[in-house]
Parts: sequence; structure tokens; C-alpha cells
Amino acid sequence: MSAPLPDHAGHRARLRQRLIEQGGDGLLDYELVEYLLTLAIPRRDTKPLAKALLAEFGGLGGLFSADAAALMRIPGMGETSAAAIKIVQAAALRLLQVEAKAQPVLASWQALIDYLHADMAHRGTERVRVLHLNTRNMLIRDEVMSDGSIDEAAVYVREVIRRAIDLGSAAIILVHNHPSGDPSPSRADIDITRKVAEAGRRLNIALHDHIIIGANGHSSLRAMGLL
Repeated sequence: MSAPLPDHAGHRARLRQRLIEQGGDGLLDYELVEYLLTLAIPRRDTKPLAKALLAEFGGLGGLFSADAAALMRIPGMGETSAAAIKIVQAAALRLLQVEAKAQPVLASWQALIDYLHADMAHRGTERVRVLHLNTRNMLIRDEVMSDGSIDEAAVYVREVIRRAIDLGSAAIILVHNHPSGDPSPSRADIDITRKVAEAGRRLNIALHDHIIIGANGHSSLRAMGLL
């Protein structure tokens, strides 16, 4: 006679059935993570670990944005389970990036914001990136310029403009995140925006916007009249 299935095996089968029949809306947040982890840790009840991860990282956004080292510091997590979390984030970002690149950025603004929010809103440290556009406002390069601490990341005007010249960019968009969650621009944010805009203007490189991403939303310095 074959050994009886463990109790969690039946629960896992029920999760799978709900996922197939109802899609992601049929599962709670912890159940989504729980089922994902079963693929990496097939012989264990993953519900307690899923709940612990969501509690530690503050929800799905924080969990999928966490780096692999932070994930593996949680008891019960190893390389395989951390990779399962990161591949979901990578796939989601790839899909959002494809949408953002599909048409001129200024005509697909919400797709761009969705992509940036997914990538940056829950980061624990500041990141600065520059989006490079061609004359048709199509995204030609999305580059991380610097990663910083919990409250600042370096932006060097000369490096931003030099890179735009190297790529033949007609326009750029600055982007950075506020780990505090509040996307309101600081005095330093406003100052650097104006310096980059002025430097670009001299070389016929337009600064379309400076977007600040936070867990609580985003700010556009152009929309606020600060650019």
C-alpha cells in the first residue's frame, strides 16, 4: 500500500484547482505566495513561510521587490525559493516594460508609471534611473545611474548629459524613488532637475520630466510646474 498523502497535499490540490478555475483573484495574497513556494519546496507546508514573508516585507510589493540576499535571511528560504520569488518579479517587469516600449512614452504615460512603480516603489534604498528617448519619444534605453542609501542617491549632471550624448538621445526622463513612500519632491530634487534641464537645453537634449516614485504614488515635477 502506498503511504497516505500529507495533510498539506490536499490543501495544495485545492489551491491549484481554485487558481485554475478562478485565476489569481481566487487566492488571497498569502495563498499566491504559498502556492508559488510549493513549486520550489514541494515536500513542505509552505503556508507559514508565505505568511512570514509577507509580514517581514510588508505585502506582495515589498516581497517581490526584496533582493535575494534579504529573502534568504528568512528562516526556511534558500536559493531555490528566493529564485522563485525573483523570477515572478522579473516576468512581471518584463511584461510591463514591453507595454511601456510599445508606443511613444508620452502617449503611454500610465504604462510607464505602472512599470516604474512595480520596479521602484518598494525598494528599501534610493535608485536613480534615466530613460532615454529618440526624436519620436520612443524609449531607446532605460539605465540605472546609481543606487544609494535609504535617503539619497547621487545624480551627476555631467554624467547624465554625457550618456545622453553617447546614446544620441533627443530627450530624457529622470526617475528616482523615495523609500519613505512619500513621492513629494525635496529641495534637492528640484535643484538637480533644473540643473539637468539647463545643461540639456544647451545641447538640444530635452528633459521631459523628473518622476519620483513612492509606495504612496508618484510625483511629476513637470505636472507640478517645477520644470
